[in-house]
Amino acid sequence: MKKILILVTIIISFFGYSQLTNIADGESLTLRIHYGFLNAGSANLTTKKITFNGVPHLYVKGTGQTTGAVRAFFKVDDLYESYINIATELPSFYVRNVKEGSYTQHLQTIFNHHNNTLILTDKKTPANGSKTIKSVKGVQDMLSCFYYLRSKTAAELKVGTIINMNVWIDDEMFPFQLKVTGTENLKTKFGTINCLKIIPSVKSGRVFKEKEGVTMWVSNDANHIPILLKAELAVGSLKASIDDYKNVKYPLKFSK
Repeated sequence: MKKILILVTIIISFFGYSQLTNIADGESLTLRIHYGFLNAGSANLTTKKITFNGVPHLYVKGTGQTTGAVRAFFKVDDLYESYINIATELPSFYVRNVKEGSYTQHLQTIFNHHNNTLILTDKKTPANGSKTIKSVKGVQDMLSCFYYLRSKTAAELKVGTIINMNVWIDDEMFPFQLKVTGTENLKTKFGTINCLKIIPSVKSGRVFKEKEGVTMWVSNDANHIPILLKAELAVGSLKASIDDYKNVKYPLKFSK
């Protein structure tokens, strides 16, 4: 499930600077995940406006779990949390707490944007303490980049644009490059909707077969909701499609 959350959040990060104005309090997005012909699981992203350390923040929670036959032999229950400073649109605190089969991980990251450092704590093994890591200016975590960057207006997006960014994932910086390649009309369970088509280039040695083994479509409107994701993995292929949405700020323009 970590892979699908990484795909969803990173690929959308081409949207540039945002004001978080298109994110409604209580927004919820659910993606249905298929591995080959199997209904493999679901991923959900929700938002809530809160006060964190005395400052207005957008609290984002991402969950992922396997379902059905897949869960019977590989149980996944993942939780991701991000606290995003509304004034700066940068993350203050990030949590990854996952259970994937026999593998478990619980990491917490504090972002110090004033001096470009991170404080990483492994909550699974507290005896290891915390460590300070050098970061880069404007770094995002894998949830905050989704909400911070998807607010770019459609007028500011151009086909052919290539964006390079760094996103903090777990315990390392993740460099990637994204290209907006065009627009397409996609059929969904809700109807047909016009989408932006995006193809990322990622580091070799990652989960994907090729540097351009992933394609994603997001709604071509002020919401920039993920509609469909297709990925060729090292073994098999994965697809995720929009399954439910609630409290989206602007109406989605589906046609029958």
